[in-house]
Amino acid sequence: MKLIIGLGNPGKQYMNTWHNAGFLAVEQIQKELDFSDFKKDAKLQAELSEGKIGREKIILAKPQTFMNLSGQSVAAILNYYKLTKEDLIVIHDDLDLPLGKIRLTKSSSAGGHNGVKSIIENLGGQNFIRLKIGVHTDLRAKMETADYVLTRPGKDEQKTLKEIIKNTAPAIEAVVRESVESAMNQFN
Repeated sequence: MKLIIGLGNPGKQYMNTWHNAGFLAVEQIQKELDFSDFKKDAKLQAELSEGKIGREKIILAKPQTFMNLSGQSVAAILNYYKLTKEDLIVIHDDLDLPLGKIRLTKSSSAGGHNGVKSIIENLGGQNFIRLKIGVHTDLRAKMETADYVLTRPGKDEQKTLKEIIKNTAPAIEAVVRESVESAMNQFN
């Protein structure tokens, strides 16, 4: 079994912001791979969806704790399903990666991402797979980080973001069916 976490912030005011790229990605995976509808689980502080990739059972999750506390929900879900960090894949926005790019990594640092930092702190390590979605645009240099990640992409940027989000499902399938190394060679 694998747990795939999409990072974001709950609430309408945060919908379709750069920081919610992880939510958008797991929603895309849920639709494309015909997983169950997302259902709220108050105890686990997340919305969950289930399905399979090949013979592997997959849990998709959108933590509802807000970004900076994501680790609380992730730890609760891992404990509930008796999974380890090695069973975890986290999908999130990345300010250092240009818009239109995705990058798979394994055991990398938080890189300044507070949601990932929270997960590392709550799990006591960084030995998990991450799928980073590039959200860096020219506007990034003109804004504070917190302001930038909570803005919505412009029309052209939205189109590019949607296109790259469509690549997340095949990338995740490659990780699960083959290996993270194989998926890195294909999608990085």
